[in-house]
Amino acid sequence: MGAETGDTGVPEDAEDPRRRFAEECRSARELYPGKPLTQTELARMTRTSKSTISRVERCDGPIPPALPARLDQVLGTDGKFKRLYEESVASSFPTLYRRRMALERAAVAIREWSPTIVPGLFQTARYARCLVKGGSPLAGDDEVAAFVANRLLRQAIYESETPPDVRLVLCESVLRRRFCPPDVMREQLQALVTAGERPTVRVQILPLDAPAHLFSDGPVSLLTSPAHAVAVCVESYRTAGIIEDLDHVHTALRTYDEITSDALSPRESAHLIAEHMEALS
Repeated sequence: MGAETGDTGVPEDAEDPRRRFAEECRSARELYPGKPLTQTELARMTRTSKSTISRVERCDGPIPPALPARLDQVLGTDGKFKRLYEESVASSFPTLYRRRMALERAAVAIREWSPTIVPGLFQTARYARCLVKGGSPLAGDDEVAAFVANRLLRQAIYESETPPDVRLVLCESVLRRRFCPPDVMREQLQALVTAGERPTVRVQILPLDAPAHLFSDGPVSLLTSPAHAVAVCVESYRTAGIIEDLDHVHTALRTYDEITSDALSPRESAHLIAEHMEALS
């Protein structure tokens, strides 16, 4: 049985961040300093349509990704709508993925390894779009756009007041893959170089002739909490796992250290990425 709804058609679940977003939007509009705003007036101020504001306040469909920041700016809500939007996006994922995303948002250090693709924390919009279209060729434009927006939302951690230390090691094969047009791949490679220039980010490439290791067959993320506990996140087709057993965590940390030791230095890695960019035609 579905959740009960009030006169507005909004679910009664007070813990639902999508519902709270709707309520806060309506409340802030009606309590706007000076005089209440109509949906039409708020739509004009946030550069959207009345029908969009109406749908948002009814919890009808997804929240447009650009709207939360505009609401915060127009209504002076100091990031409230951005936070509720992030919670709403996270709540749409299965429980295990929600926990992984929560660990990522709270992490003081993130270690990423990928043998196949650029991880989500570093993806450009067009690269992400190619991935989702390849994995879900029947997905509609709205579904693809929502996936890409949700993926890019994770990158907000770089803009926080205290961004985590991020270490990324990619197999060289990631640079060689050609599942997207050359200009899209060139843009993605440039994004990797730019990311590596951040003071809190280190990007390394593991050469193709490096020795085999424990993580050879799949991506791994090691997330360090403010209390210095480490969670090891692994993913495969439609599944994910979070490993916190100390023996397995220590093995994963040792493996990651081995990978970084065998990888090119950040400077050498940047040069190799640039070479692959130049080779794209």
